[in-house]
Amino acid sequence: MGDAAEIGRAIGKFATEPNSGLIAIASSPATVYSKLIVDLAVRHRLPAVYPNRLHVVAGGLVSYGPVFLDQFRGAADYVDRILRGAKPGDLPVRTPSKYEMALNLKTANALGLLVPQIVLARANEIIE
Repeated sequence: MGDAAEIGRAIGKFATEPNSGLIAIASSPATVYSKLIVDLAVRHRLPAVYPNRLHVVAGGLVSYGPVFLDQFRGAADYVDRILRGAKPGDLPVRTPSKYEMALNLKTANALGLLVPQIVLARANEIIE
């Protein structure tokens, strides 16, 4: 995705398809234009999944992704190990081990969605 106009056209096109939705991936444009993407998804009544809870706080429907604080701690550990003499190429590749889900019930209601109890029970954060 490029600029705001391109994002607007793409989301508008998704909205014309029956039973469509939106998955925003973790990327620079998704971060830079997060508020625009959330606003357009809600305006076009598109259910959308986002990579982190900040989108849900801004009005997005649901997010599912790694716990960023854990990733930052892991990065700090790598820096510490490198500064103590470890070779970066010798360090293991780490993948996230903890994930979190946030759900915005106000947005779900605005979209006319009934969220199953099992989904509510699994959410780490529910915004009402």
